[in-house]
Amino acid sequence: MATYTRQVQKIVAAYRAAGQPWPATKEQIASWAVREHKWLPQTSTLIRQCADEIADAMRLESFVDPQGRNVRAKYPATVERNGARLTLWDDGRTAGREFMAIHFAQRRQGISGDCKKMKSDMDSYNDNRNPGTPIQTSFDFTRDVNEGEAAAAA
Repeated sequence: MATYTRQVQKIVAAYRAAGQPWPATKEQIASWAVREHKWLPQTSTLIRQCADEIADAMRLESFVDPQGRNVRAKYPATVERNGARLTLWDDGRTAGREFMAIHFAQRRQGISGDCKKMKSDMDSYNDNRNPGTPIQTSFDFTRDVNEGEAAAAA
């Protein structure tokens, strides 16, 4: 795990050890960390924060396509260039097929990974903290997708 991530995790532990409200929002923890001088922004941190905010804004940008669907405008794809892994962004209205195929494959892998992690978390909770009826969920999203399409068509 990255050193910076460990440092931030220690800030959360210090927040809890200081008797601050818990559970807490990330804003509560951040406010305390800044106020207590536990977190001071570095130039690299500010650049990363700005980049994250730019990515968030691009991720939310949308438009209505000719068929009337509200779709995302900007898409990320992680590629290798000159021996380095880069996440590039492109506009779906002008991006080439290869770029979009990479994006959709990576997005599907992300969804699958989220489902695997959720299943592991749910199984652990059921096995170790849930003496009652196990919490269960379906990982078949066919009905959800079909309902979403039907609602959009209505």
